[in-house]
Amino acid sequence: MKLTNKEFIKNIEKKYTFEKKPSVAVAVSGGPDSMSLLFLVNAFIKYKKGNLMALIVDHRIRKNSKEEAKYIATYLDKNNINSQILTANKDKVIKKSMNEARNNRYNLLTDFCIKNNFLHLFIAHHKDDNLETFLNRKIAGSDFYGLKSMSELSLYNKVCIIRPLLNFSKDALLNYNKKNKIEYINDPSNFNLDYTRPTIRNFLKKSDQKTIKEINKDFENILFYSPYFIQMIFEILLKNIVHVDSKQIDVSLHNIKNLNEITSENIIRRIYQFLFYKSNAPRSKKIRILINEIKKLNFKYFNIRGMIVKKNDDFLTFSRKSV
Repeated sequence: MKLTNKEFIKNIEKKYTFEKKPSVAVAVSGGPDSMSLLFLVNAFIKYKKGNLMALIVDHRIRKNSKEEAKYIATYLDKNNINSQILTANKDKVIKKSMNEARNNRYNLLTDFCIKNNFLHLFIAHHKDDNLETFLNRKIAGSDFYGLKSMSELSLYNKVCIIRPLLNFSKDALLNYNKKNKIEYINDPSNFNLDYTRPTIRNFLKKSDQKTIKEINKDFENILFYSPYFIQMIFEILLKNIVHVDSKQIDVSLHNIKNLNEITSENIIRRIYQFLFYKSNAPRSKKIRILINEIKKLNFKYFNIRGMIVKKNDDFLTFSRKSV
């Protein structure tokens, strides 16, 4: 699929629904991916006569991150694009790991969106990123749902996350930047093999076409079958809900107790996401401990990352706080 402003606008209008004059935010790192997305979304917003804000995160991991953020903001100002620099709190930059940086970034971005009434946040993940995520999760032993990797549309902290470039390759983005003379910077951490994702990226780059084809086929099968799996999970959950509101869900203990571990784990994930308005859920290890406790029926109270689980005679109560 060719990546042009015209085709992007056509695709966005076909897939997503926005308000009449949409106010949207775009996460901008300054790299080639986010810069191409920003200018594509800018073309869409001009067409819709809406409002666009580029959000630049200073993650405070590298020494020159502050200067990079200012450079990007200046460049965007010259191109008549409004921007805001969001700086990570020193107290939250402890491990300086990719996971910590990701959490800080998403929290800063979505908090800004909530406070400033931006319903939609665009993220520049592309096809190559999704394949890397698939391999990363496969190595980590993710289940069927996890292997689906990133979705085009998701919810994080009550903000709608849109990833419209998942069907476009890195090369397509680079060609778009070149054609439109868009400047960008390169993050050196993307080439640091001490991190898992750059190592996977390096592996894919050096792999032969046969290996790449097999990996892509495996991933495409997951994408094809995952909607059926998700539908099954929701059907089972809906059939076993006794009570539901914004702070609490009660499900039938007997039926949930007899489900297999994979199904139980995914049901608990969906419950957590509903109660906390987050796309990410607790890790499998903690959930499986809870599942074992449920099957043995020897617990009354369990705390799993802020979600309280209580066992009553006939049902399990999941809540955001003790009720």
